[in-house]
Amino acid sequence: MLLAFHKPYGVLSRFTSDGSPHRTLQGFGFPKEVYPIGRLDADSEGLLLLSDEPEWNARLLGGGHEREYWVQVERIPSASALKLLELGILLQGRKTLPCKASILDPQPMASPREPPIRYRKTVPDCWISLILREGRNRQVRRMTAAIGHPTLRLIRVRIGEFHLDDLAAGEWRRIG
Repeated sequence: MLLAFHKPYGVLSRFTSDGSPHRTLQGFGFPKEVYPIGRLDADSEGLLLLSDEPEWNARLLGGGHEREYWVQVERIPSASALKLLELGILLQGRKTLPCKASILDPQPMASPREPPIRYRKTVPDCWISLILREGRNRQVRRMTAAIGHPTLRLIRVRIGEFHLDDLAAGEWRRIG
């Protein structure tokens, strides 16, 4: 069994508490015996896959599958800033793998988040797409900060061939 879940902001990618005030995956009505494949930070949203079959874990985490993120950043990145992301950014002494980066056009109309992102009247924001083949800890946030465009909101919309589509935050569906 394979499930697609739209993980809301403030929810851990685990069933047990880590001692923080964040909610866990308990309470979303998942079938027994499923576990998350990979992780998504509590302050990130979007597609989280869960399964009761260990082979999904090996297939999706070991093969360098693309992961697509929609990232709301401060200010509008230039073409040269996006190129820096694509070529790889030095993070914690290691360069990230090449990726794809682009400004989303049209800009998505993401549903409101609770709590809302910080809003600054004099600083515009912009949604970009980042398609990565690796998933280092807080990688997207560190990459956008490194080019001077801090992440305001982060939504994973795709893992390999699996898409978030129109799944609302907190909802899940069986996909395999």
